Amino acid sequence: METWDLYDENRQILNETMTRGDEVPPNRYHLVIHVCIINEQGQLLIQKRRDDKLGWPGKWDFSSGGSAIKGDHAREAAERETFEELGMEIDLSNQRPHFTINFENGFDDFFIVHQEVDIESLNFPTEEVEEVKWATKKEIHNMVKEGLFIPYRKSMVDFIFDMKIGFGTIDK
Repeated sequence: METWDLYDENRQILNETMTRGDEVPPNRYHLVIHVCIINEQGQLLIQKRRDDKLGWPGKWDFSSGGSAIKGDHAREAAERETFEELGMEIDLSNQRPHFTINFENGFDDFFIVHQEVDIESLNFPTEEVEEVKWATKKEIHNMVKEGLFIPYRKSMVDFIFDMKIGFGTIDK
């Protein structure tokens, strides 16, 4: 049973928790993270969720993602979820999320990681992830159109690929 910390609308952690599967209380929020691993060819590592997963079963998604558990900060949750879903360790020491998207019940922090990954050597747990592969922005857009990928907005997918080179400004 997973327990989550709860936050207020200003992202201040409260001395309150909830259990996964319960309804998020009014005016309370929880933390979710996503990790987007991009290789030197500009491809994004994507994963196919198992058919028996709650929430978007059988759909393709970004490299890894999930809810922060009680006591997790975003960085710790991102490292943990990447290990749990892909079987690989990443080090996000001194790295902040590239951006955050607010949703109805929480905050979704996105980390962009530049890393070469030999997907043939990944030992990912099959209870969460069915398959992994590298995909271009165009391939992901096509997968969304075909209903194979979680239906993220086109502009969000574009933004992830644009942010692969840094933060919000173009480096000079």
